[in-house]
Amino acid sequence: MEYPVESFTDDERALLAPHFTNLDRPVFALVNLPETVKGAMFARYSRYQGGLRRLYLEEFAHERAAGGSFDSAEGERARRLYERIFLGYGDDSVAQLGGAHVACESVSNVMTKLLQRGRLAAYLEQSTRYIPYDAPMGPGLGYRYWRDPSLGPEYERAMDHLFDTYAEALPRVEAWAAERFPRAEGEPEAAHRRSIRAKALDLLRGLLPAASLSHVGIFATGQAYEQLLLRLFASPLPEARDYARMVLTELQAVIPSFIARVDRPDRGGEWIAYLERRERAAERWAARLGLDRAQRDERTGPAVRLLSVQGTEEDLLGALVYEAAACSEDEARSAIRKLPPDEHATMLADLVGQRRNRRHRPGRGFEALRYRFEVISDYGAFRDLQRHRMLTAQWQTLGPDLGAGVPDELEQAGVAGAYREGLERSRAEHARITSLGRPELAPYALCLGYRIRYVLDMNAREAMHVIELRSGREGHPAYRAVAHALHAEIARVHPTVAAAMTFVDRDTEPRLERILSEIRAHAKHRARA
Repeated sequence: MEYPVESFTDDERALLAPHFTNLDRPVFALVNLPETVKGAMFARYSRYQGGLRRLYLEEFAHERAAGGSFDSAEGERARRLYERIFLGYGDDSVAQLGGAHVACESVSNVMTKLLQRGRLAAYLEQSTRYIPYDAPMGPGLGYRYWRDPSLGPEYERAMDHLFDTYAEALPRVEAWAAERFPRAEGEPEAAHRRSIRAKALDLLRGLLPAASLSHVGIFATGQAYEQLLLRLFASPLPEARDYARMVLTELQAVIPSFIARVDRPDRGGEWIAYLERRERAAERWAARLGLDRAQRDERTGPAVRLLSVQGTEEDLLGALVYEAAACSEDEARSAIRKLPPDEHATMLADLVGQRRNRRHRPGRGFEALRYRFEVISDYGAFRDLQRHRMLTAQWQTLGPDLGAGVPDELEQAGVAGAYREGLERSRAEHARITSLGRPELAPYALCLGYRIRYVLDMNAREAMHVIELRSGREGHPAYRAVAHALHAEIARVHPTVAAAMTFVDRDTEPRLERILSEIRAHAKHRARA
């Protein structure tokens, strides 16, 4: 097929070449332009008769030709366009047209959850599964945890105790793991060594406090950053408000027009006040109904309860054939009801098809079913499950009342006693901070091994992704247990849906989780070398 080709003069081509990946095809990318300029061009695109390259020549190139620079400034025309459309008319979709990469370093594990709450963004977090916390940040800087002078020296002594215990236990657990899981014939020594270290880090992760510091990389649109900033400014946590100010400062340097409403009292100020009022109202009603009084719970493992189900397997089948049909969804479901019951499973298997790996997922028809689960797991597992974007996650405040478990393998490694002592020291510090009248800061002191209650609400398509990914052999045992329980609950109400999740790893035997991944990485490294 032939596509129309725009023609440009030599002078025009010289202006276009630095900013467009090609000048003669209908698909191209924009390069070497500030995000605000790219977003403004796309915003103008919807009401411009010509192509984007011609739009650039007519309405934006003159700024650079006149001596302006796109290296750091957003451009006067782009600024005016955002002022008129985004601020003047409130067209929020314009703020989706550009984004920025922001790194937030040395944030607590409490803070990482606030940063990652938004759905429409990409996040990458430094992992407690691969990074040891057994050494100070630097000379005279102490261990990697969040500090606040208002918590007094008792807080730092308690945190130092946890990190000291972690540092002392790490080589002992590594030695136990090396003996328990000896290197098999043919396994590369380096891969085995890394997997032993990963096993030890997994087992001791629950000893780290929620105050442990991490790094988070974010890529998001201007609209997503605006929502993030509003949430952080409305938070009662000093750390959240500090990072809100720092993130806002950096975004004002790269995409100022996208987040111009945040620090305006009549826009962002009003929005932040609304979020604060909403939070206080929820707290008042929880107290009035007597729902704010926690009870101790010393269960021994994660708990998963299916709260509600929306949709039937007939709804699922109707949705899966809907796009191939030429009738209403009601008519499709009516036809499916007439099938013999045993053909439902056959039909579903055929529509799902032969999946060669877990990334081969069925179509959007699976979104016709929805499950709402209530989960109790340790905070470490919650952190990993909360990061999934397409589900709804709601969580309660981390506290000690749901208890904390001790991995059986730490008993075998001979460090379970020290682990328990660390958990108790953590719980006592939580109680002390609460007694100071700072309950919002008390969760920082709790170990990641303490349990938290939360809700995961997801459709069947996302459930397949979450369960197959998080049950994988390389996963942490804590969230693998949750994935297995999620799968069992779905099998109880929709057995054919559970059966379609063919890449669920049901093995629960203790093992060296990372060895296969490390072997693959080792092989790839040798191949490149």
